[in-house]
Amino acid sequence: MKINVKTGIDVLISTLINDQPTWLENKRLGLLINSASLNKQLRASADLIYHHFPDQLKALFTPQHGYYAAKQDNMIESDDLVHQQYNIPIYSLYGKTRVPMPHMLEDIDTLIVDLQDVGTRVYTFIYTLSYCMEAAKKHGKTVVILDRTNPISGTSIEGNCLTPEFRSFVGRYAIPMRHGLTIAEFARYINETENIHCDLAVVPMTGWKRNLYFDDTDLTWIAPSPNMPSANTAIVYPGQVIFEGTNISEGRGTTQPFEIIGTPFIDTQKILNRIGDIPGVYLRPLCFEPTFHKWHNQLCHGFQIHVTDRALYNSYVCSLKILQAIILEHPKEFSWKLPPYEYEYRKKPIDLIIGSQTIRERIENGVEIDTLQQDWMELTEKFHEQCKPFLLYE
Repeated sequence: MKINVKTGIDVLISTLINDQPTWLENKRLGLLINSASLNKQLRASADLIYHHFPDQLKALFTPQHGYYAAKQDNMIESDDLVHQQYNIPIYSLYGKTRVPMPHMLEDIDTLIVDLQDVGTRVYTFIYTLSYCMEAAKKHGKTVVILDRTNPISGTSIEGNCLTPEFRSFVGRYAIPMRHGLTIAEFARYINETENIHCDLAVVPMTGWKRNLYFDDTDLTWIAPSPNMPSANTAIVYPGQVIFEGTNISEGRGTTQPFEIIGTPFIDTQKILNRIGDIPGVYLRPLCFEPTFHKWHNQLCHGFQIHVTDRALYNSYVCSLKILQAIILEHPKEFSWKLPPYEYEYRKKPIDLIIGSQTIRERIENGVEIDTLQQDWMELTEKFHEQCKPFLLYE
C-alpha cells in the first residue's frame, strides 16, 4: 500500500494560504524550481504560487539542466529567459553564473526553493541552494524550503566524506556520497555547520518517514534531470555516478542511464569472476549502443544493475568493486576521464566525484574495497551523528 505523502508545495497551498507566515505575507517572492517542481496533482509550483499569491511572484531561478530540465550532462549551460505568461525573469544559476547576482535578488524579499533532490553528494541542486543561502545572508533575504522526499530514503548513508582539497560544484562540503537527508534537512545542516546563518524557514512534508523510498509513496516521479528518468535510477546513482570520471559509459545515450554501464573492451565474465557475489544486487551482463556521449554508435559490453534487496545493497561499494575489477582486468584499455569537469580544469574528475585522491590511488593499487570502506566509516558515522539535530522526520 502506498503511503500518502504531501510535499512542501501542497502543505503550503493547503494549510498556509489562509494563515500566512511572516516570510510570505505581502512579500515579493522568488522561486527556485525546474520542470519537476509540481504538486501532487502535477500542477506546476510556479503556477500555484502565481495564482494563490497574486502580484507577489517577481522572479524564477533554475539550477543545472535549466528551467525545462532538458540540458544534457555537465557544463552545458542555460540562458536567462523571460516567462511568457508571467512576464518575469527566469534567472539561470547554471549559465553565466552559479551564484545569484545582486540584480537577481533586488526585486524579491523571500526566495522559495522547491527542487527534487536525489540524495547524492554530487547532484548539484544542493549546491545551487547553498549559493542561494549565502547570497540571501549577504543581501538580507529569507530562504524558504518546500521540502521533498529523499527518494532513496533517509536511513542509509554510503561512502566516504569528501576531503576539503577536492571541493567543487559536485561537492562543496565534507559529506558522504549518499547523505540520507531531505533537501530541507541538508539546508538546516549547512546553515549551521558551514556558518551560513541565513534567515531560513522550512515547510515540511506530511506523511513521509525516513525509511520510505520514493516508490513507497503515492507521489509521481518526474525526472528532475534528463538522466534521472526513474526512482530506480536514483537508487543506483550514488555508486554508478563514479563512472562519469572514466572512459566507461555510464549509460548516457540510452534509455537506462546509470542503471547500465559498459565499454567495447569489457570481458564481463572476467569481471564477474573477479568480484564474486555482491549483497543485494544481481549484475546482468548485457550489450548496448549509446546513441550519443561515450562510445556512441559502438557496441558496449557491460552490466545492468538489478537491485534485489535494498537493505543489503550498497550502491557505492558495489560500483567501486566493479570499477576496480575493470581497472585490474583491462589496465591498457581503461582510462580516467580528463578535465575539465564541472568547471575544474586541473584535478581529475574522478577525484572530484569520489572526493579523494587517496581513495582513487588505493583503488588503482588493488586495495580491497571492503578495506577502504572500513577506513572511511569513522568519518561517515561522525557525519551521521552531526546530522541528528537537523532532522525533521522520524
